[in-house]
Amino acid sequence: MVRSRSKGFTLLELIIVVAMIGILATMVMPALKDMPRRAKEAVLKTNLHTLRETIDMFYGDQGRYPESLEELVDEKYLRVVPVDPFTGSSEAWVLVLEEESDEEPGPPPEDGEVTGPGVVDVHSSSELMALDGTAYADW
Repeated sequence: MVRSRSKGFTLLELIIVVAMIGILATMVMPALKDMPRRAKEAVLKTNLHTLRETIDMFYGDQGRYPESLEELVDEKYLRVVPVDPFTGSSEAWVLVLEEESDEEPGPPPEDGEVTGPGVVDVHSSSELMALDGTAYADW
């Protein structure tokens, strides 16, 4: 009498497969843990690049820097001021203003003319450190 071998997996085969899946999962988990933070860092880099490019375009067109980020929206250079993903606010940007000039003052400004220092750069106001060890405020 010929005995037919039953089809299916043995217990040993199942244990080996489960162990391999467990090993692979432990290798992947640390990389997945930082994914939300990496995504926020990418958004921050993009928003900073957008703001800096827009400030430069404004300067090229107007011959002066904007007094605030809201002026970029008012003048239709931006639809909205981007949000800092680490502070969750579009009003929390740290503005770097142009230095006051030591030159002789020119003629008095005409009505409606802007005379204050303009925004030349922006930084995040977050006090957190990036995954690469730098501060977000230094980006």
